[in-house]
Amino acid sequence: MTQRKSLTIRRPDDWHVHLRDGEMLKAVAHYTARQFARAIVMPNLTPPVTSVEAAAAYRDRILAALPEDSGFTPLMTCYLTDGSDPEELARGFETGVFTAAKLYPAHATTNSAHGVTHIRNIYPALERMQRIGLPLLVHGEVTDPDVDVFDREKVFIDRVFTGLLRDFPELKIVFEHITTAEAADFVMATGANVAATITPQHLVINRNAMFVGGLRPHAYCLPVAKRELHRQAIRRAATSGSPKFFLGTDSAPHAVEAKESSCGCAGIFNAPFALETYATVFEEEDALDKLEAFASVNGPLFYGLPLNEGLVTLEPVEVAVPETLSISGTSIVPFRAGETLHWKILEAGG
Repeated sequence: MTQRKSLTIRRPDDWHVHLRDGEMLKAVAHYTARQFARAIVMPNLTPPVTSVEAAAAYRDRILAALPEDSGFTPLMTCYLTDGSDPEELARGFETGVFTAAKLYPAHATTNSAHGVTHIRNIYPALERMQRIGLPLLVHGEVTDPDVDVFDREKVFIDRVFTGLLRDFPELKIVFEHITTAEAADFVMATGANVAATITPQHLVINRNAMFVGGLRPHAYCLPVAKRELHRQAIRRAATSGSPKFFLGTDSAPHAVEAKESSCGCAGIFNAPFALETYATVFEEEDALDKLEAFASVNGPLFYGLPLNEGLVTLEPVEVAVPETLSISGTSIVPFRAGETLHWKILEAGG
């Protein structure tokens, strides 16, 4: 048997994360900062981050929640609404506050009630974004009640995404947290202006995880996990070496009582062991040589940002994931709770 060796890669970035706010932010931000140099921070707070001033203030709160020497840079996003002002988007981008703008279809996920009700309502904003080079981040699901929840991503591609590319052929778009074979194929078939992020959970679980021995709320996220054939397609995309796919955890902490309720919140808190989980998946797919590109290279190249100078080393040793974490006066169940991973972060620097 070949002896497993340690693995050192450029310090990675997380291109999709929910850091929350207030006491929860103070409790969870360090999990992301310990392994990632930068992160695209989602703007679906209450109220949502829709202005330059709100984004700058949120960025300050994130930095205040971390030690001064963390070396972590939050990259802020603007929450798009039907009335988003193109001038505000341009001002945020030109001043270095907005790294991207986020499209939430109204009622698609957590705190998306203020989201976009029809794609044409934001065409003026998208035209300006295309012109100045501000990337669009897409939660790619329709919310029509007549569409099966497991088909929402595929229908979004057919009803919305194809028209979006036709009308804005030069707009940089990230199809976030893709979950289906159709999404992976769609991204591969498009031009270099379209990329996708992939989460740890969609590489590890299929939809059965929500129903093993009863309802399992801690396996519930949006978009929901799909059939096994889709999980396998997402794993192939992530480990393919294609520059169009990169790391985005979509880590989304919720208190245990908010998950285990009559209407449990959607979201999986994977930040504590995110990189270890990705490494385990890539090893299972015999693709450890492609992990650095997926985690540390493809994202910066797509966004036009420099690669990180620092390094992260992973040791091939077992790590037990705790059943719960005591956070902000409550408990949170981390992704893969009670399981054993096969990689451990040894050090991160720079």
